[in-house]
Amino acid sequence: MPDSSFRKKFFTGLGIISLLLILPFLQGCKPPAADENMVRVPKGEFTMGSERIDTEAKAMQYGSSKPWFANERPERKVFVDDFSIDKYEVTNAEYAEFVKATNRKAPPVWADGKFPEGKEKYPVIAVSWFDAGDYCKWKGKRLPSEAEWEKAARGTDGRVFPWGNDFDIKKLNALGEHNGTTAVGSFPEGKSPYGAYDMAGNVLEWTNDWYKPYPGNTYNDKDFGEKYKVVRGGGWGGIGHYTLQVYVTTPFRRVAPPKGAFNDLGFRCVK
Repeated sequence: MPDSSFRKKFFTGLGIISLLLILPFLQGCKPPAADENMVRVPKGEFTMGSERIDTEAKAMQYGSSKPWFANERPERKVFVDDFSIDKYEVTNAEYAEFVKATNRKAPPVWADGKFPEGKEKYPVIAVSWFDAGDYCKWKGKRLPSEAEWEKAARGTDGRVFPWGNDFDIKKLNALGEHNGTTAVGSFPEGKSPYGAYDMAGNVLEWTNDWYKPYPGNTYNDKDFGEKYKVVRGGGWGGIGHYTLQVYVTTPFRRVAPPKGAFNDLGFRCVK
């Protein structure tokens, strides 16, 4: 019977041979490619909310029934795990694939169940929170939390807009400047610190969260609770959600009924 030293050398040699045989196959295997249509947001803390105060009562001057910024307080540090977020808002063409594959009802603004010709790369609109969530699930993703959305939009330095602290109409589609939505990614200078486009303007975006007060907030809003979902980012200036500069700031919180469908409200997904 072979001694232990012989057996050790034999099995060691066998292991080396096996490795040599499979090495070419291992070298040909690569890790799954990252989704080129998503950007990565690393884990860590960021500044969420703000301490802004509408000292000039501008909200009342523009007919708002609520004071601006009251629901953004208090500003605080929030930790968010790493995640990926869609680089662009979900487009008509992408949503059309979902409609076809799932026999889902098309958005009401699509004539005869088809989006307008030439609008393939424009953000899908008039999609309810339920439909947006189902689309994300169909893609193996989900809607972003409010914290995830805000971190992806403003980064870790507390900036007011995705590109910095100064408003620049050349960096977004807002104030009715283009009289409607524009193709996603049309404003590369306005992208967020992580490379996400149109996180200010173009269309408002659904988040997964109910509209509730931040911890420590003392503002008494009758709409707090599980009645409305938070929407973020501001729109192009559409009916019902006309756009002011303040509406496209990164911490600004707006709401919509989850069954609602608006001509300036779309979404993007995370995973």
